[in-house]
Amino acid sequence: MKPWLVLASTSPYRRQLLDRLGLAYQTARPEVDEARRPDEPPATMASRLAEAKARAVAVDFPAALVIGADQVAVLEDPTTGQTHILGKPGNHAGAVAQLRQVSGQTVHFLTALCLYHSASGRCHGTMVPYHVTFRLLNDALIEGYLRRERPYDCADSFKSEGLGIVLFERMAGEDPTALIGLPLIALRRLLQQENVAIL
Repeated sequence: MKPWLVLASTSPYRRQLLDRLGLAYQTARPEVDEARRPDEPPATMASRLAEAKARAVAVDFPAALVIGADQVAVLEDPTTGQTHILGKPGNHAGAVAQLRQVSGQTVHFLTALCLYHSASGRCHGTMVPYHVTFRLLNDALIEGYLRRERPYDCADSFKSEGLGIVLFERMAGEDPTALIGLPLIALRRLLQQENVAIL
């Protein structure tokens, strides 16, 4: 029997990406504590949460392939070398502060993906990095952008699929969909391992 495909996320951005593959699926909200553990490396955190989300949803879908994803945005302090995780700003003031912080800097987006087969317990995982270098952002540019797009529910305060692209100097990575939160190239590979054909 062909398994159900379930996206362990209610993010509209991840749904829009998964829709591009033309597969039937449903969504479910994972009940997972997304807090970072003490001294947890960003990549470890993203991988742990992607799998935790998939496993949490799989409890309600005993014959499903469950897609879990998590993204961590990391900024390295050029002076100290310390890394900072950039979350969702939540409001205008938070977004202004974040965009000032990343002005002229490179942010590393680590997107972890997990495909969990709830009937067998098979778990396929991968990590897809993507790197964005921001141009120098003055306050007028920041305010103008935030008024237009209001990206307060997006990590690092921008929507790359929208006007946020004008904030960038360069982008680098294998899969631009990873930046939005669901790397489709990697997902196709994982689905293929479970004999799910897209074409």
